[in-house]
Amino acid sequence: MATTTKIRPNALVRASGGPRYAVALAVDALGTGLLRPFLLLYGVTVLKLSAPATGIAMTAGIVAGLVCMPAVGWWLDRGARSTVVAASMLVRVLGVALLLATPTGSAWLFGTAALFLGIGNQAWPAAHAALVSTVAHGRERDAALAGGRALRNAGLGVGALIATAALAGGSAALQALAAVTGLAYLAAAALAWSVHLYADPAVPPASHAQGGGEGPAPRMRALLAANVVYVFCLNVPEIALPLILVTQLDASPVWSAAVFVANTVLVVTLQVPVTVALSRYPRRTVLALAGLLLTASYLGFLAATSLGHGWGAPAVAAVSVLCTIGEIVYAGSATALVTHLAPPHALGRTLARFELSTGFGLAVSPAAITALAPHGPTALWGSLAAATLLSAAVVAN
Repeated sequence: MATTTKIRPNALVRASGGPRYAVALAVDALGTGLLRPFLLLYGVTVLKLSAPATGIAMTAGIVAGLVCMPAVGWWLDRGARSTVVAASMLVRVLGVALLLATPTGSAWLFGTAALFLGIGNQAWPAAHAALVSTVAHGRERDAALAGGRALRNAGLGVGALIATAALAGGSAALQALAAVTGLAYLAAAALAWSVHLYADPAVPPASHAQGGGEGPAPRMRALLAANVVYVFCLNVPEIALPLILVTQLDASPVWSAAVFVANTVLVVTLQVPVTVALSRYPRRTVLALAGLLLTASYLGFLAATSLGHGWGAPAVAAVSVLCTIGEIVYAGSATALVTHLAPPHALGRTLARFELSTGFGLAVSPAAITALAPHGPTALWGSLAAATLLSAAVVAN
């Protein structure tokens, strides 16, 4: 068993693409945090659109982003790295510009803006992972990917707090917020592009074994299928727990807010240390462990909800810490395992498929959670626990 890899801060910055790129990540995360949670409110309050029309436009943007992922993968496999990252930011600049130009009541123009924002948001993770995988390898790459996620969560949290404060200013404040977001994306794109990172394209496919039950292709298909279930954990603090706390336990909304804040703080502070601490173990083993932790947390939520109104909410909040730890272990190992298994000539396409599975899981999880919740805690948490345990078994084998 290898000893734990120690990653110094300056080495982590280098592995993440360098100082300019690290600043670009921070600016991009802050811009996303300023706008993403309040895009629905922008459509309803500033543009006076109906909630259903606004929601449909936002969903269409996410779907369009997923549809574009194969093209992103192909572009990455042509050798582009910093250019694709910059493009994912620039397309969101265009989305914000369209958002600001949208007149009151124009659902189609708002939908077009949401489409460009969705494309940029979906393309960025694969482009970022490919860039990091080009400048860093092994455990250093894993730590850099974890560091990028922690930085992004911090930026999202700070941006959301600023946006919350801006809500008091009404429509004008939201429009100003959108403008600042567009400028943030533009600055981030310029910084990312200035890195000028390009990879040598395509190692010949024949040099990589693709057939057989133990080859990379079957393993990758199993991993992508399991990832669809794993990714449900990302929507548990935002959707499942508020739904359960408010509708089934009649708890104060403060509990939901506390769970969300705790989740953000834990991810920001623990993502890199936990990822580095677990780097002594095989990535597949760590990802299977994440599934076990998430399964245990879902069973914990099932037990907590049986306590009723008095102790139910505190118990749910306590179990949410275990769920967040499972999320941290998952996030620190899933992308790392994908980049490890991907043949060099198809790194971009493999990461694109991984983001497709992630996006699909994020898209269907709200519908699945809200469909299961009315049938009681056993239906919701029991189903999630069984599916996640099965996925962990698939990953381990």
